[in-house]
Amino acid sequence: MATPEVFGTQPAPEQWLVIATAALALVAVVPHALWRLSRNAITIAHEGGHGLIALVTGRSLQGIRLHSDTSGLTVSRGKPTGPGMILTAAAGYTAPPLLGLGGAWLLAAHRITLLLWVATALLIAMLVMIRNVYGALTVILTGAAFLLVSWLTEPAVQSAFAYAAVWFLLLGGVRPAFELQAKRRHGGAPDSDADQLARLTHVPPAMWFFLFHAVSLCSLIGGGSWLLGL
Repeated sequence: MATPEVFGTQPAPEQWLVIATAALALVAVVPHALWRLSRNAITIAHEGGHGLIALVTGRSLQGIRLHSDTSGLTVSRGKPTGPGMILTAAAGYTAPPLLGLGGAWLLAAHRITLLLWVATALLIAMLVMIRNVYGALTVILTGAAFLLVSWLTEPAVQSAFAYAAVWFLLLGGVRPAFELQAKRRHGGAPDSDADQLARLTHVPPAMWFFLFHAVSLCSLIGGGSWLLGL
């Protein structure tokens, strides 16, 4: 694909398609049976957020593991306290909605092809740091979907795929923090990101949950408005 086409603009889809892709994404997020499968994509974004911020803040990224129960683990080395560690820990639950918000901004600017190629590049970069077979397979399949759609399909298909993916990040980014709170109420997830952040900052976990919810809901409202052209 020529460089001008990647960085150029593409026609905006019809409003009905934008709404249809939102409905499709909602179906992938709400029913528990489908969510157990689709949540793997949110885990990729979650762990990728940890990894990216670890690198940006100067930490040494050792590897990322993705598991079949949709959990994940990102290991980095560096100072165990301080801003770098705090930002790295906070990046997980905020990454999917913020990636969705960034994707919505690109789609609002009619940069559909660019979004698909940026997503593919991020997935390829993440693959290098994956340290288990299931994680590698998950990232390869997800990256292959973006690559094949951006390389082989017509603009209308690319548009529908891009909008569905961004809606999924925005909608799917809301649910995990609520799930984590439910687990903690029943005595589970004692070493969650919120608990790690509480130990690092001496700020109660409830405040970190407030941050996770605020980021995800504000991203959904802002990104959804961009996608709908409001």
